[in-house]
Amino acid sequence: MTGATLAITDWSAVSPFGTGRDAFAKGVRQQVSTAVRLDRERWGVPDDVACLVPDFDVRTALGKKGTRSMNRVTGLAVATSGDLLAGAGGLPVPRERTGFVLGTTVGSAQSTIDLTRGSLTGERPYHVESGLIPYAVMNGAAGQCAIWHGLRGPNATLSAGRPGGLVALNYARRLLLSGRATAVLCGAAEEFSDARSWIDHHSREGGAPGPVLGEGCALFSLTTEPEEPPLAELLAVASATFADGDRRGAVDRCVRRALAAGGAEASQVWVACPSGAAGAEGDGELDALTGLFGAARVGTPVAALIGETHAASASFELAALLSRAEDDSACAGRTAVITSIDPGGTAAAAVLRLRPGQ
Repeated sequence: MTGATLAITDWSAVSPFGTGRDAFAKGVRQQVSTAVRLDRERWGVPDDVACLVPDFDVRTALGKKGTRSMNRVTGLAVATSGDLLAGAGGLPVPRERTGFVLGTTVGSAQSTIDLTRGSLTGERPYHVESGLIPYAVMNGAAGQCAIWHGLRGPNATLSAGRPGGLVALNYARRLLLSGRATAVLCGAAEEFSDARSWIDHHSREGGAPGPVLGEGCALFSLTTEPEEPPLAELLAVASATFADGDRRGAVDRCVRRALAAGGAEASQVWVACPSGAAGAEGDGELDALTGLFGAARVGTPVAALIGETHAASASFELAALLSRAEDDSACAGRTAVITSIDPGGTAAAAVLRLRPGQ
């Protein structure tokens, strides 16, 4: 470890592959699509299929106490953080000085719309379902994770679109290197809902078909003082914005800046992992990585198996990378790159060293 890096010591995910790290790693290994036909009695959406977390119900997963009004994205985040904290793969986390950082798009679009609808249709604007209020705000999921699991360090929610998971990694890095936390759980979450499906549907140009939507949460435990060899070191994260349509250029700039900040060369990169964005964004991302590293070193996004998870997409890509690294001893000490791009004009890249010291 160097003074400018931090260690990823453990991770967990609740995804369309199932609950937990093992289920996700198995899904990546088997390369099986998780798309299922939607139940029209439950989902009032324009989509026919989606990649859902199997049999996920908030009250079933977390119990009935304190979950009556809990929305899906909060349930996913609380369940994932609980699984990570209880996991046997990592060392105990010191919760007194453990922070929590969650990337998101808007929190829960469904809860926000439900609360707004209640305010507009009720007898008075303030005649709303009070239980919805904590979950209609963007930081509701992160706050509930801290409350449920006794995490008393800094708590932050970052609305950064598809690069949310990478932006969360950088925020966690800053918290750790500034001494504001001993450990940080960070990642991103996205729910499938009627509201999200319709928003995505109406945002497509000319009614063009969009990607199959997915959902889930992936979280990682990070520290600057690992007691065992870490799964990976985070060397650097870089982000950029673009307003000129130069998607390839934005991703290229991010990767070059992250490599320089992490003290790595493009020739040292073992694999480059795009986030699997649809349309022009995905084409630009793929073109940038192919130009930098060659097609042979560009990986296939896990989004092809679990759907478009928007804010959680980069976190799931990191989880997939760590899963593959566990199965391949040749990757020890090798450098990897993860990128992400959003139609709103943001891009990000992270550089990691896999299984250092092993």
